[in-house]
Amino acid sequence: QVQLVESGGGLVQAGGSLRVSCAASGRSFSSYSMAWFRQAPGEERELLAAIAGNGGRTYYSDSVKGRFTISRDNAENTVYLRMNTLKLEDTAVYYCAATSRYSYSAYSGDYDIWGQGTQVTVSS
Repeated sequence: QVQLVESGGGLVQAGGSLRVSCAASGRSFSSYSMAWFRQAPGEERELLAAIAGNGGRTYYSDSVKGRFTISRDNAENTVYLRMNTLKLEDTAVYYCAATSRYSYSAYSGDYDIWGQGTQVTVSS
């Protein structure tokens, strides 16, 4: 199975943009549905976006729809989350996740492979 490493988190001002990346090692990356989650202190982990193995289908939660964009580059074994118009409430640890159960899933419970997370902090 793949292993996942996130990068690109940091401190950004409200209204700004940031892109986080998730590099996957292992074979058959294009067969995995990939997703981004986040978890703020005291909150449950939240599914933000998901993308099919071939990139042909995506899902967004209402909290990020229109502001965040998930994409993947199967040649580079990488998935991205572009975050625009960031808000204070977007501050959280952002996690990349994968599942080989389905080529596409928007169900958080299907994801069983996790990265270590990257902190995103939005300041006023």
